Amino acid sequence: MDGRAFTERSFTGVINLADIRAARERVAKVARPTPLDRCSSLSGLVGRPLLFKPEHLQRTGSYKIRGAYNLISQLAPGGEVVAASAGNHAQGVALAASITGHRATIFMPVNAPLPKVEATKGYGATVVLVGNVVDDCLIAAREHAETHGALFVPPFDDPLVIAGQGTVGLEIADDAPDELDVVVVPVGGGGLISGVATALAHTRRRVKVIGVEAAGAPAMKDALTAGRCVVLDRVATMADGIAVRSVSDLTLSHVQAYVDEVVVVTEEEISQALLLLIERAKAVVEPAGAVGLAALLAGKIPGSGTACTILSGGNVDPLLLMKLIDHGLSAAGRYLLLRIILGDQPGALAALTAAVAKMGLNVLEVEHHRSGLRLGVDEVEVLLTLETRDPDHRHDIVDDLQRAGFLVELLR
Repeated sequence: MDGRAFTERSFTGVINLADIRAARERVAKVARPTPLDRCSSLSGLVGRPLLFKPEHLQRTGSYKIRGAYNLISQLAPGGEVVAASAGNHAQGVALAASITGHRATIFMPVNAPLPKVEATKGYGATVVLVGNVVDDCLIAAREHAETHGALFVPPFDDPLVIAGQGTVGLEIADDAPDELDVVVVPVGGGGLISGVATALAHTRRRVKVIGVEAAGAPAMKDALTAGRCVVLDRVATMADGIAVRSVSDLTLSHVQAYVDEVVVVTEEEISQALLLLIERAKAVVEPAGAVGLAALLAGKIPGSGTACTILSGGNVDPLLLMKLIDHGLSAAGRYLLLRIILGDQPGALAALTAAVAKMGLNVLEVEHHRSGLRLGVDEVEVLLTLETRDPDHRHDIVDDLQRAGFLVELLR
């Protein structure tokens, strides 16, 4: 591709193994191989041997550098590339442009997490904040590319991008044991699973490939059902890295050709998987990167043979991470919120805290209210947040407090 080719390109059909092998030669200059990690601590929970492909440890914190570099490295240096992203794609394009001697302009939502914005700038890109969602950024980025003669770098709808992401699949094929049964891949626009499934179809034909979407953003699953790309009315998921309203004809073609199934997971399943990755695997992964494990834990991936799931990214804002951990603890039954009505008399609260202490419980928060529509004039309300071991322990606590004579209502 010469220096005049700073325009969008059309492509029909699917990429092949030669495309991915050529991409591997290019990408090897910048991307780190991420060796498979056998996770014994979680294998028992999923009921099968479990491998992780830790792309959250990749440069820029996700696999995106692979596809971005494979495309941008084909351009004559000195031009401008443009992208729209809330995070991972932005950083991949910014770093690839910096390495190859291109200017990068990245359009990001005005509410994009500050760490992601600063990281993108840190890789040398000019960041333009526009709109509240990535769709607004895509419009602005395409307009900028047309006006300035720059190349728009799609997050997934490009054969070079897909081939770059397919290098993840080649590494899995090289490193995985012979008994590998299934590879589980997060799905947003479908670039990653398109490349990975293509690579495995030509190197490990026996291995199944299953995609996982958030239930609040099932763009690929709906497209497979309809037999064509559809545009979701809305997306609603904590997994912003895979929250897209539509896939592309190109990625849909790859998935139809090479992917065995696409399943969806709930927000609770995602948050529990994210929490387990932190607790058991010591891996800080963003919600989009945890959906594969979520599907395995929820029993949505058939079979009992060795499974490999791709931890696709680790770019999570620390403030959001705290909220996600809290959500995961609640979803896993590790928090217990009780409403307890006490008589408004000296020693009532002390008696409650003594009963809780006798049960060996850790109190996380106490709220004490003397007035309310549901309280008598001689009553007080206590909202008690406790740490529990598991869902069964929650019910034991409620039963024990009721036997001790307390009026207890389980709120969460």
